[in-house]
Amino acid sequence: MPSRATPDPYTSPETFAQRARRARDRAGLTRPVAGGLVGRSAEWVKGIENGTIGMPRLPMLIRLATVYECDIADLIGDDRIAAATYTKAAHADLPAIKRALTTYWLTPTDREPEPAAVLAARVRQAWKLWHGKGDHRSRIAALLPDLLADAQHSVRALDGADRRHALVAQAQAYHLAQLFLSFQPAPDLVMLTGDRSMAAAQDADSPRAIAGAAWYMNHVYRDANEAAEARVELAEQAAALLRQDDEEGLARWGLLQLAVALSFAKVGREGQAWRYWDRAADAARRLGPTYAHPWLVFGQGIVEAYALTMHNDLMQPGKALEVASALDLDRVPSATRRSFHLVETARAHGMQDEGVAAVALLQKAHKESPETVRYNMHTRMVLPELAKTGPRMVRADAHALAQELGVAV
Repeated sequence: MPSRATPDPYTSPETFAQRARRARDRAGLTRPVAGGLVGRSAEWVKGIENGTIGMPRLPMLIRLATVYECDIADLIGDDRIAAATYTKAAHADLPAIKRALTTYWLTPTDREPEPAAVLAARVRQAWKLWHGKGDHRSRIAALLPDLLADAQHSVRALDGADRRHALVAQAQAYHLAQLFLSFQPAPDLVMLTGDRSMAAAQDADSPRAIAGAAWYMNHVYRDANEAAEARVELAEQAAALLRQDDEEGLARWGLLQLAVALSFAKVGREGQAWRYWDRAADAARRLGPTYAHPWLVFGQGIVEAYALTMHNDLMQPGKALEVASALDLDRVPSATRRSFHLVETARAHGMQDEGVAAVALLQKAHKESPETVRYNMHTRMVLPELAKTGPRMVRADAHALAQELGVAV
């Protein structure tokens, strides 16, 4: 009787193993990096991909889909299930922001355009609300529709230098919209706002505005797992346009070095990541210990805090916690950023199975900036597991926080 060949999990289009391998390849992640991001070993990822480990349960499927930036359907072959259904919560004001971004004023109006200086002042105020304590997304959502509409009108109606200044303000308004849309189930709108902000910055012919747009586009590319080379090229081209002989130019140059460092860390290229981080740290040092950009928040505090994220992405939780232990978050003048870095510290503890510390830090991050935690993908993924299988002494706390965030347990 002829022997039957063992099915090859990499060539069969019907196997979970084959889909998992393709999803990881598309994400550009190595097995050690992918395993670390979902709290497993490289050998576990290998077992998933060669079929010796079967399809995991839903919570792990959600983690894999999130890390690979794909839908669960891409992994299990069922297009009725999408990862966003489980991991991304829609803000109540998302429809209003979407309408604001897709409304076009095509007919002439007798209304006077907003002067560029007034528009810029409104944008500065919106940034203060974004970085302040409390529900930052809800606060700027109340301002964004009118701000976007007025910026659009001013850019169309003004001429010369006034129009260029209005374009710079418009680019920043799109940055705020992009930040609101981050971690929302609207990836097309995130890309739209990133592209529009870059177009406005280029139309303004402002190297500084282009640098700011490149920083935020780098986030878009990184979250979408675009090739590191594309992200690096954008940041380096924008950095080359800048002068470093004043605070504003040096801060934005340093910020773009940090963008490259984060991009390389995301794909596990440690040497290059820390080389660019050193450049960012040197720029921050030259700006002085008390300097922090008013809305980009670049300074020594933020560079040091992002070292924590880089160690996490490089699967070095022990080193991440060493950074965290020395980190002074009072040097980060943004509640949203402080909350984010507390979540990152919780992520490092979680990678070391230290659930008590992880839950305590998530609670602290929630107190600092509730909507940062509510819409953070890591938080929404790990809380259900901590509530069910974490240390007994914190299960109730994890369950309560999950309920507060609207995460199913």
